[in-house]
Amino acid sequence: MSTANEFPDLDRVIHEPARLAILSILSAAEQADFLYLLRETALTKGNLSAHLARLENAGYIEIEKGYVGKLPQTICRMTKAGREAFDTYRRQLGDFLNSL
Repeated sequence: MSTANEFPDLDRVIHEPARLAILSILSAAEQADFLYLLRETALTKGNLSAHLARLENAGYIEIEKGYVGKLPQTICRMTKAGREAFDTYRRQLGDFLNSL
């Protein structure tokens, strides 16, 4: 049986629930716009923006800002590094849970 001392060294950027939700959504889609992420995560605009910035700073997502007509649009995509980090996180957490 595993103990707390054997808890895996999980990526803390990903492990935070809101960022985990964002990356989970982006792992299943090629891209998602800000409004879709806002709706699916139920975060506030400011909170979502802060979490997206943290993920972007970590190199896990890229953010593209532009316009559709006169309306601003923000598109988020997971980077290759983000996919690798997310896959590693999922594997480590799964291994830990299976060892209990």
